[in-house]
Amino acid sequence: MHYARTVHLDTDFATTVDRVREALAAQGFGVLTEIDVTSTLKAKLDHDMEDYVILGACNPSLAHRALDTDRSVGLLLPCNVVVRTEGGRTAVQALDPGTMVALTELDALRPVAEEATRRLDAALASLTTRA
Repeated sequence: MHYARTVHLDTDFATTVDRVREALAAQGFGVLTEIDVTSTLKAKLDHDMEDYVILGACNPSLAHRALDTDRSVGLLLPCNVVVRTEGGRTAVQALDPGTMVALTELDALRPVAEEATRRLDAALASLTTRA
């Protein structure tokens, strides 16, 4: 199962994180959580790794519609977006909202997943078109 939607950018990590936040906001997503995986693994395990952050993005309207369909779908929310360095570039990955339908097997979630996909794809596309 393909579960990630990915773009690669030639911008530095910190700039990319800021741009991802802006792109998500432009599509109606707020960032509810931010997990700095790099710092956490260093602090807890003394493990060094590349820059890696997980942003928990939420579009309240879409979340409400999904939760009205199935309360357990909250296990798959918010929409996680990963920003990480990969070689000399920065990767931005969003969980494919279609995964929500595939995992739950609830066709009633399909319209929510499709709208979330359109919005996340627009956010990702804006990152690649902006200089």
